[in-house]
Amino acid sequence: MSGTFRFIDLFAGIGGLRRAMETAGGRCVFTSEWDRFAQKTYGANYPDNRPLAGDITTVAAADIPGHDVLVAGFPCQPFSIAGVSKKNALGRAHGFQDETQGTLFFDVLRILKHHRPAAFLLENVKNLKSHDGGRTFDVIRRKLQEDLGYALHTRVIDAAHYLPQHRERIVIVGFRERTGFDFDALQLPERGTHRMRSILHPEDGTEAPEPPFTDTPMAVVAEKYTLSDKLWSYLQAYAARHRAAGNGFGFGLVGPEDVARTLSARYYKDGSEILVSRGQGQNPRRLTPRECARLMGYPDDFRIEVSDTQAYRQFGNSVAVPVFADVARLMHPHIMHCMMSDLAES
Repeated sequence: MSGTFRFIDLFAGIGGLRRAMETAGGRCVFTSEWDRFAQKTYGANYPDNRPLAGDITTVAAADIPGHDVLVAGFPCQPFSIAGVSKKNALGRAHGFQDETQGTLFFDVLRILKHHRPAAFLLENVKNLKSHDGGRTFDVIRRKLQEDLGYALHTRVIDAAHYLPQHRERIVIVGFRERTGFDFDALQLPERGTHRMRSILHPEDGTEAPEPPFTDTPMAVVAEKYTLSDKLWSYLQAYAARHRAAGNGFGFGLVGPEDVARTLSARYYKDGSEILVSRGQGQNPRRLTPRECARLMGYPDDFRIEVSDTQAYRQFGNSVAVPVFADVARLMHPHIMHCMMSDLAES
């Protein structure tokens, strides 16, 4: 197997960060993902000759292969705006007080401490930096920078630079030594130049049909994705109530020339954040799972072998692949610098 550096893929989901690191010459040597449906999608698209590890909390650091880079999209619900609001409403702890998810960050720490890889790449929601008045992120910074000695770099990046979707995520990059890495060297494409037209099914026969998403012979989107009269009436009434109350809640209706809201893991419920207009007098429709894949930057040969519900969850939880592919390319020479330093010292 080839690859200029080895990396491990933690909280891997459907492999968005893996895909990004592979574009920069990385070779994946270990994967951990606990969700069995995500494991199915990951396995269909990355048929490695080794099993996926499940719950990372049960894996000893010593049992993880040596690697040069650790990548992890550690669970973000404890820090997301929606997640915090829900946990507050239920009287449940969040952030590092959330014993089931928030502390999974400490599994990242124990693996970094044991293996001391040249670099790491972490991803989370934008709200991580402001959660709990900044105290949560200060814990993360101190653990990585002061306790483990990594040179830390952070940047919030909107996927709208690369895809027709507003999706702000914090990118955390660390190197075992100072290398001159600088996020300012990342040349972001102009935001908003990508429009929904680029990911929507054209429905004019120029695209091959892909059942069950599109029907033959013209590859028209299957009727099941169009909202029922009942659901469409409910969403319109819901939006009207909130407008009257001065709130901004409601559905997001898009056409070919628009940029969508953030695709979330709850998209399977009603699709309200991104509804595709079908013209005057017609109910809008949800995105198909294939369109969701495109909206996250996955190619059309990416295999979707789970139910629509699981596919919506998976793409809503994924990273925007082109964002992290660009970050990985920026990291590459600095990863190699650290690796060469290791060789010089050995």
